[in-house]
Amino acid sequence: MAETAKLLGTKGSPYSHRAEVALRLKEANFEFLHEDLAHKSDMLLRYNPIHKKIPVLVHGEKSIVESLIVVEYVDEAFDGYAILPSDPYERAMARFWARYIDEKVIPAFWMSCWTDGEMQKGFIAQAKETLTTLEGQLKGKKFFGGDSIGFVDLAAGMVAFWFGILQEVAGINLLNEEDYPVLCRWADDYCSIEPVKESLLDRKLLVAHFASKKEKIFATKAPVYD
Repeated sequence: MAETAKLLGTKGSPYSHRAEVALRLKEANFEFLHEDLAHKSDMLLRYNPIHKKIPVLVHGEKSIVESLIVVEYVDEAFDGYAILPSDPYERAMARFWARYIDEKVIPAFWMSCWTDGEMQKGFIAQAKETLTTLEGQLKGKKFFGGDSIGFVDLAAGMVAFWFGILQEVAGINLLNEEDYPVLCRWADDYCSIEPVKESLLDRKLLVAHFASKKEKIFATKAPVYD
């Protein structure tokens, strides 16, 4: 019998989501251990003593941290569904676009939600530019990975599900079908896949969560996913 892996995370985190979807795509044996980020467990602190963050994958008493690194590890360590392409160039490009999402797309959108005035205008302009770039990458394809979801799609899970929630709570309208029809169609397709649906928290719960934390997030600009 295959050893059961343990995934430490929260259902409200887009980063835990990446790791969980990867494990579900592989049909891996794993246990999801919910972390209360306000009272971090001894297990989390033991297995991720450097960053003390989620997600953490524990496999054979070894720990793997950082969401995209966890996804790559899952792809290599478990048989079945291929998350990253086999071609070296395509793998490199997948990693490039995953980093673009983490370093450009998510920060610009996040700050567009939790700033105001001229600062917000600047972040909105950045967010629109990055969303337009993603829209261009998707044209002619069902998913970033082609006909089936892959590494970049998992990296962009926050775009597919969390962005709509964040902009609803913040009262802005950045990601919409009129401006980004291909991206919105992709988001619907991504969220309809069973391993993805099984890894998502109820939307109403997340809206209520971010609404309750709105003042705190606006003041600190720090992500609150617990």
